[in-house]
Amino acid sequence: MAVAFTFPGQGSQAVGMGKDLADAFPESRKIFEEVDDALGENLSKLIWEGPEETLTLTANAQPALMAVSLAAIRALESRGFSLKDKIAYVAGHSLGEYSALAAAGFVSVADAARLLRIRGNAMQAAVPAGEGAMAAIIGLEQADVEAACAEAAKGSAKGSVCQIANDNGGGQLVISGARAAVELAARLCTKKGAKRALMLQVSAPFHSALMAPAAEIMREALAGVTKNAPFVPVVSNVSVTPSSDPDAIARRLVEQVTGRVRWRETVEWFGANGVATLYEVGAGKVLSGLARRINRDIATGAVGTAADVEATMAALGEPRSLNSSALGAT
Repeated sequence: MAVAFTFPGQGSQAVGMGKDLADAFPESRKIFEEVDDALGENLSKLIWEGPEETLTLTANAQPALMAVSLAAIRALESRGFSLKDKIAYVAGHSLGEYSALAAAGFVSVADAARLLRIRGNAMQAAVPAGEGAMAAIIGLEQADVEAACAEAAKGSAKGSVCQIANDNGGGQLVISGARAAVELAARLCTKKGAKRALMLQVSAPFHSALMAPAAEIMREALAGVTKNAPFVPVVSNVSVTPSSDPDAIARRLVEQVTGRVRWRETVEWFGANGVATLYEVGAGKVLSGLARRINRDIATGAVGTAADVEATMAALGEPRSLNSSALGAT
């Protein structure tokens, strides 16, 4: 059965992430050096020493998380691992899609770092501070959430935006848009029976139509980098289909800025297309938890530390060991 790699998105960052990999593997340390050089600053110091509030800023968190994911890939490769030979598909949650693409050779690590810095700045600048918002809706059917968003958009200021930004699975949907509309939609979802409707502490209304200015900036930025056909098919956030066509991938990355992150459908697609094991590559284990709630038949593993690298090599070295007991709980 097939194996896929997934790459985490914003929210998985933590001070100190990736330091273990950099200390254990020269190849991993080189990734951090490449990212520092590409950005013209010592992002590695911020990643490993903080402060947390600066690392959490969108423009920093996005390239930082990519660096940790690629450091994990390089650590595996230093042990003789071949992404092309061992992995059927890759995918990433929001910014994690850039990590997946860099791992598969679509863009260089340096270009991925620069693109994510541009993306983070553009998304932050698209909407004035305080005018946008996001909320997590737990335990309510998607149709009911969509109805609440539509009602809230009409009931707020003219032209208000309120839409589903993330379908994370396990009964968790995230809505995004104009603050007044999102707050109203959250209240409406509670009335419709949601278990929880929680306003999120985010700096902008990501993955909503309000991000249109950022999408145009990314269109231009992507046009200016060298793009290659990835050597592993990448399952897109917005289409939930794999692609190896560079132009199609670039278009979908532009669409992703304003479009929904269809993560539940992505995991379901993996299950329907022969993927038995998902590894989360990089910081944290958020995607592993989501995968278990979406499809318990898919085993999960994580590659974020030096110990994880050795355990993963042991598991992937013998196909028969690819099962839940060999991988352990993550």
